[in-house]
Amino acid sequence: MRHMKGPFIAAASALIVAPVLLAQGQAAAPPRPPSAQEGASKAVAGGGISAPGWMGRIDANEEKAGLTLNSARLAAEGQNLHVTTGPAVTYWKPSPTATGDYTVKATFTESDYMGLNDHPHSYGIVIAGNDLGTATQSYLYCAAYGNGTFIVRGMGPDPFSMGGSRPTPNDAVHKAEAVHKPVTQEIAMSVKGGSVSCTINGAVVATYTNAEVVGPGKLKSTDGVYGIRFAHNTDAIVSGLTMVKPVSK
Repeated sequence: MRHMKGPFIAAASALIVAPVLLAQGQAAAPPRPPSAQEGASKAVAGGGISAPGWMGRIDANEEKAGLTLNSARLAAEGQNLHVTTGPAVTYWKPSPTATGDYTVKATFTESDYMGLNDHPHSYGIVIAGNDLGTATQSYLYCAAYGNGTFIVRGMGPDPFSMGGSRPTPNDAVHKAEAVHKPVTQEIAMSVKGGSVSCTINGAVVATYTNAEVVGPGKLKSTDGVYGIRFAHNTDAIVSGLTMVKPVSK
C-alpha cells in the first residue's frame, strides 16, 4: 500500500467514505446547480446612465472583473426606466430621502424572461441607502425572480442576507409561462412601526424588525435614499417608482 500513488489513494478513500455516509443515512451530495448569481456578466453595448438625476454603482466583484458602470445601461423611456445589465448594479437618486414610516414601490416588467441568461436573475426595490457609491455604503433590497422566487439582501458594506442566502419560493411571485415570455412583478418595501417588510404582487412575503436589519455589518438606519437593484445579465422596464408616506389621521 505504501507504493500507491495519490490518485489511487483518493479513489480508495472515496470508496470507503461513500458506504460510511450511506450507513449513517446520508446520501452522497449531488453536484450543486449554479446559483442565480453565478455566470459571467456581459457588458452592454451603449451602456451608462442617461436618465437625468440618477446615479449607480456596480458590485465590487464586478469591478474586480474589470467591468464599470458603463457596462450596464439605465435609460429613461417616457415616465419609465429601462435597465439592461451587464454587471449587477444598484441605481438611485440622491434625493429625496425616505424617513420614518414609508413605502417604496414599482412595477418591473421583464418582457423577455431569461433573454440575456440561461437561468433566472432578479430585480427589485432598494431602501435605506446611506453613503451609496462609497466604501461604507449600506442598503437593503427585496428582489423577485421570474421563476416564482424572491430574496432579501443588503450591503453593510459587505453583502448580507435576510431569511437565507438562497431565493425563496412564494406563491405571490409571478412565474413566466416559459423562457422568452413576459412576466411582471409589483414590488414594494415598507418601513412601518419598527419593522421592514417586502410585498410582492399585493402579498407580504417577508417581514423583519428594525433590530434585525440595523446594526454592525447591516444598515446604518432605515432612513435613506431609495432606488432599484438589478442582478447581472437582465433586462426589464421599471414603471411607477414612487415613495409614499402614511396618511396622517
